[in-house]
Amino acid sequence: MKIGLFSINFGVCGNLEAMISVAKAAEQAGLESVWTAEHVVLPDPRVPPSPSEPQTPFFDPLIALSHIAAHTSQLRLGTGIIILPQRNPVVLAKELASLDVVSRGRLIFGLGAGYLEPEFRAIGAPFEQRGAVTDEAIEVLRTLWTMEKPIYQGQFFSFAGINAQPRPAQKPYPPIVVGGRSLLGARRAVRYGNGWYGFRTDIEATKLCLGWMNDYIAKGERPAELGEMEISVTPPFPVSKDVVRQYEEIGVHRLIYWFDARTLDDALRFVDKLGALVSS
Repeated sequence: MKIGLFSINFGVCGNLEAMISVAKAAEQAGLESVWTAEHVVLPDPRVPPSPSEPQTPFFDPLIALSHIAAHTSQLRLGTGIIILPQRNPVVLAKELASLDVVSRGRLIFGLGAGYLEPEFRAIGAPFEQRGAVTDEAIEVLRTLWTMEKPIYQGQFFSFAGINAQPRPAQKPYPPIVVGGRSLLGARRAVRYGNGWYGFRTDIEATKLCLGWMNDYIAKGERPAELGEMEISVTPPFPVSKDVVRQYEEIGVHRLIYWFDARTLDDALRFVDKLGALVSS
């Protein structure tokens, strides 16, 4: 089981020095990866289903991970997740490829379709069409990363006669991890993802989503070139060997623990606890 750490770019780690300290500690403790969250804006005042108070500092995921890359050497760098339909995929393709190059091939690209309507409205992104935009944006990214002469014609994005360098360090591109706890999210992961990310999914919810994905695979919806899916979960349970065992038994490959620390010292103690789990 791979062990990762969620929330490296907000909350306590919304402070630059704290973010770097926690990332360095995670690498030293033997953790496999650190993961960002993303919210460009948050509703003020907070209204459901907003996940955080509007005053919560969120570093941009790619800027945060680029900075972490400069202070670490082996730690994998995951976006958990980037809200893809809020981004221009042509610009994002350049940003992600650049991060993969400067980190020497350590990026894991996690994406989702999003759910916070006020955020979409503020950005000017299409909330009602977010699923279709997400699917097309993934195709745009892969086109720009792999085609010698990229060309794409879609409903939302179209281009030809262009090119973009650098290409990602990882070939054919960084692992694409699709987040989502719905049937549509499961299908998107099967059709487009190297992996799936279940955020705060307990054992039963994870098994349900895995069942959906296995059904789609059995129906022939997974392209053969994508290979086996890597399953990542942020569990809602405390850190323990028993929790790791339970998730491992149902086919999970990576647990990305969320630390809700109030201070840097609390965060560093949590990293040490995860490190003990890795070495046990």
